[in-house]
Amino acid sequence: MSSHPLAALSDAGVSIWLDDLSRERLNTGNLADLITNHHVVGVTTNPTIFAAALAKGASYDEQVRELVARGADTDAAVREITTTDVRNACDLFRTVYEASDGVDGRVSIEVDPRLAGDTEATIVEALDLAKTVDRPNLLVKIPATVEGLPAITKVLAEGVSVNVTLIFSVERYRHVMEAFITGLEQAKANGHDLRGIQSVASFFVSRVDTEVDKRLDALGTPRAKELRGRAAIANARLAYAAFQETFRGERWEALVAAGARAQRPLWASTGVKDPAYSDTRYVDELVVADTVNTMPEKTLHAVADHGKITGDTVTGRAAQAQEVFDGLVEVGLDLDDVFIALETEGVDKFEKSWAELLETVTGQLNQAKD
Repeated sequence: MSSHPLAALSDAGVSIWLDDLSRERLNTGNLADLITNHHVVGVTTNPTIFAAALAKGASYDEQVRELVARGADTDAAVREITTTDVRNACDLFRTVYEASDGVDGRVSIEVDPRLAGDTEATIVEALDLAKTVDRPNLLVKIPATVEGLPAITKVLAEGVSVNVTLIFSVERYRHVMEAFITGLEQAKANGHDLRGIQSVASFFVSRVDTEVDKRLDALGTPRAKELRGRAAIANARLAYAAFQETFRGERWEALVAAGARAQRPLWASTGVKDPAYSDTRYVDELVVADTVNTMPEKTLHAVADHGKITGDTVTGRAAQAQEVFDGLVEVGLDLDDVFIALETEGVDKFEKSWAELLETVTGQLNQAKD
């Protein structure tokens, strides 16, 4: 294994994706440098990322002026600006995409988060985004809400690759994998080449510790304190065990024979929120083959500087992970409520970011008119 942490992580079978995208990154060569020198093989975006990118503003001025000249409204402007960034990033990653036989070199764009509770509207939006970006290495992000699950199946059935986002519980993750497999079966029946359809399941990590630790602190018992900071990694390790359990057997092998590839777990929300914890823990402790870790640039550089990549830190640890969850139940945590709260908060945060994005673009359009 390489002595360089990012190289070692890649050698261990973890695809390193950057959890950020902006026009500035594309124009300055920053993203190209991360691909060349930091083992980055994909990019994820979300409404919060685009809201932050647009707030910086200057890199988008020329396109905003063009949109004003064409009479574009705010929604149309947001669509064109974000899909332009994603299309250009897809082109930048095209070599990686081809070299990895379509596994990596992927760029994600999320459906409007206001549609998270509307199955049909999500399907229409996802298919339209795929058509607008028009790149083979695109992943359309669909939230793993109850209403999102049938949308995931339908969009995959149309031959579109999907990044399923906002997964917090192993139970919901199992539903996501079922939606994926059903989608591939329908895609096959529809005549699509399964080799061209990719999917990842974005399993959120640090937010689980944030919510659970808050509740453990409220309990304040010695046993509750012992369990601080253990839920997120245990949750992810249980998710990986579910992944291994699901992608085997006759039903799955029939799809493999038709060219299908498993929906890889993607560790999302890997930036550490609590300064008491190591800033690389959600990378170091989740090293295992056939996964993706999407990192903010700050976390990426922290791993490069002092990450401790010591090989597989996930396989065979499901029993220990279950003991952590048993302990959480024993001290009185309502885990179902934890995951409901996290999903609700996740959708709400993205809706708020989308509103900020719309407000920023509206302001830029108005300014360009003056």
